[in-house]
Amino acid sequence: MNLACVARLRQQARWLLLAALVAVLAGTASAWFLFALDWATGTRNAHSWLIWLLPAAGFATGWLYLRYGSAVEGGVNLVITEIKTPGKPIPLRMAPLVLGTTVVSHLFGASVGREGTAVQMGGALADQLTRWFRLDEADRRMVLMAGIGAGFASVFGTPLAGAVFALEVLALGRLPLTFYRALLPCLAAALLADQVELLWGGLLGVHHTHYAAPLIPAVTIPLLGAMAIAGVLFGLTARVFAGATHALAGAMKRAIAYAPLRPFAGGVVVVLAVWLLGTDHYIGLGIPTIVDALQQPLPAHDFLAKMAFTIVSLGSGFKGGEVTPLFFIGSTLGNALAPLLQQPFALLAAVGFVAVFAGAANTPLASTVMAMELFGPEIGVYAALACLVAYACSGRVGIYRAQTKHHHPTA
Repeated sequence: MNLACVARLRQQARWLLLAALVAVLAGTASAWFLFALDWATGTRNAHSWLIWLLPAAGFATGWLYLRYGSAVEGGVNLVITEIKTPGKPIPLRMAPLVLGTTVVSHLFGASVGREGTAVQMGGALADQLTRWFRLDEADRRMVLMAGIGAGFASVFGTPLAGAVFALEVLALGRLPLTFYRALLPCLAAALLADQVELLWGGLLGVHHTHYAAPLIPAVTIPLLGAMAIAGVLFGLTARVFAGATHALAGAMKRAIAYAPLRPFAGGVVVVLAVWLLGTDHYIGLGIPTIVDALQQPLPAHDFLAKMAFTIVSLGSGFKGGEVTPLFFIGSTLGNALAPLLQQPFALLAAVGFVAVFAGAANTPLASTVMAMELFGPEIGVYAALACLVAYACSGRVGIYRAQTKHHHPTA
């Protein structure tokens, strides 16, 4: 065994130990975060009047970040940037700030998700190891990637997808050799973080949502064609979602100079929309609707309404994530496309669940793996086709501006 091989094994062993520490931190944080989200959602459902306080909650969120969170305002983009071009360690305050404000967003009815929060907590907690162990640049990159994978895996219960997501989201199309070497510690962190979250979840009474697996038909040319057509629509939807969210955020910054007033204004719009429509169906995570989309036909406009609510919530400055709303949008869009494409609605809903996310986050491989973890390996062919087509149609800009994209099919 040559010296280079020994040195590489020693590096991997060191990375695995660090990844285990990251997993314990991220898995524990995700478990308590999911517990807090369950409380917030249950409280809001029991007290529907809380939606009227959403503008005030938005103002409080904006003020907290203006006063204490300017260094971590970048969120997931900050974590990605620190991996690509390392600078200052991520302040620990990112974790409690984003956790608290995301719970507030859900308590009062903003349409946001949870992946962004889990990834930020995982990254911020992981980066504390940089200070504690005086890590060099290579080790710091690895623990941050492990933090992303551990946070994603533990909040969704998909460890393989979390590991792939941690690598793919960073430099889609051209992954440096260092990133491939980080695959093993990222996988270890994701697997262990998922187990840590499950242990805490058992104690706290928090469990991941079980999504019904559709019956997977045999592969046929017409069915593959339908998946390709659906993939185009999933990708275009992702493109509109990402573009509109960024455009609204930019417009709000230009129109409203005082940051706390942006989520206040967004909260007013959401409250008025809930009042005018007479339903709170499109606020919060929307997991019951995702479950329904896999089991029965739903109104065709559901995906448009959820997209509008989420764009306003995130674009105006409420904290949370994009991914669970994207699951809602994708599954209900797939459900609506089923009769038009003459295919099973459960299958198209399941594929749409991951494909819109694939296009918006520019992560077709992680999304395909997620589909197989959630719905079984038999869906892999259909998910892969739809996710890759969605990515090809999603354009240059995704939900994470800090991503580096190379050789995009539409470039």
